[in-house]
Amino acid sequence: MIKILYNNSCSKSRGILEYLDENGVPFEIIDFIQNPLSEMELRTVLKKLRMAAKDLIRKNEKIFKDLYYDKEYSEDEWIQVMLKNPSLIQRPILIKDSVAMIGRPVEVAKFFIES
Repeated sequence: MIKILYNNSCSKSRGILEYLDENGVPFEIIDFIQNPLSEMELRTVLKKLRMAAKDLIRKNEKIFKDLYYDKEYSEDEWIQVMLKNPSLIQRPILIKDSVAMIGRPVEVAKFFIES
């Protein structure tokens, strides 16, 4: 089963859900805006992504540009920023067993889902 870290306001998130549904792929939705991740969950996702916290941040978001653009934070500090501001987390994130990927572009996400 695929887990999807999902934001309903994100067209890419909705597109991945549509693809999974149309292809009969079982999935679990985790709406991380309505139900924010715990620190341990976020750290686990980062580990599965094999990604540094600062690389998971959406740098085009207004809140990032207003508050964090010129900041140099530690890994722990970036994690705290994302916990306070979940809209800064890249999305959708697909999780399958012990690995994860950001679900963009859709073609790469389809390969991940089908493999």
